[in-house]
Amino acid sequence: MTTTPNADTRTKKQTKPEQKNTKNGQPRTSDAAAPTAPRPRALSYSRTTATAARVLRQLGHDPRTIALLILIPCVMLFLLRYVFDGNPRVFDSIGASLLGIFPLITMFLVTSIATLRERTSGTLERLLSMPLGKGDLIAGYALAFGTLAIIQSALATGLAVWFLDLDVTGSPWLLLIVALLDALLGTALGLFVSAFASSEYQAVQFMPAVIFPQLLLCGLFTPRPEMHPALEAISNVLPMSYAVDGMNEVLLHTDMTATFVRDITIVAGCALLVLTLGAATLRRRTT
Repeated sequence: MTTTPNADTRTKKQTKPEQKNTKNGQPRTSDAAAPTAPRPRALSYSRTTATAARVLRQLGHDPRTIALLILIPCVMLFLLRYVFDGNPRVFDSIGASLLGIFPLITMFLVTSIATLRERTSGTLERLLSMPLGKGDLIAGYALAFGTLAIIQSALATGLAVWFLDLDVTGSPWLLLIVALLDALLGTALGLFVSAFASSEYQAVQFMPAVIFPQLLLCGLFTPRPEMHPALEAISNVLPMSYAVDGMNEVLLHTDMTATFVRDITIVAGCALLVLTLGAATLRRRTT
């Protein structure tokens, strides 16, 4: 008596070639992994400039933000000058330092809020779904706000030196360099902290945590060597301390000193480092 092969055995034998899913030992084309689009390079000049142009167009439709960026440092310097109208030496001693601090603070506030608004509105998610890298996005924002920082720093420096009679020993162009680097540092810090905020209110809350300690420890109110040793050590790693030191070097010396070069190098290096961290921590959207 002959036996009929088990139905399950026949099914396994029939489906075995389909499970193997190969033809002549090679995967079938229909089941091969679909080719993925190449990932964008870390930085691209065209993508970066296009991002910067888009940000500038958007800011152009927001005159209040433009006024905040460009005019507030000038207004603050103007008020400070006439607060000490009876004692101009006080303005001469702290005016140069505040010329670097005011742009840093305003750029930090505007950049952090503007970047967060882009993420909460879904703009960043749509942009990053395109062939646009995080590095392009951060560099584009830095370029756009850096352009405004140049205008802001030039106006504030010109107002302080030529209209408010800020007495500086060195070249006003060196003051402009430090003010511009401070504004770029504020931009970098704003881009960085925006990744950790879920609302514009939280972005503003980062100001006491990021800006105020630097403001107290930068040497504006008292020389840093006269602070408690622990606070002096902390101030030695804060970028605003070197921004104030750089301004004081221009205030006291006619020529560019080695200390001035060290100070602006540290400020520029910190800005670049924070921008890199901002690109690494940038999120598509707020959860």
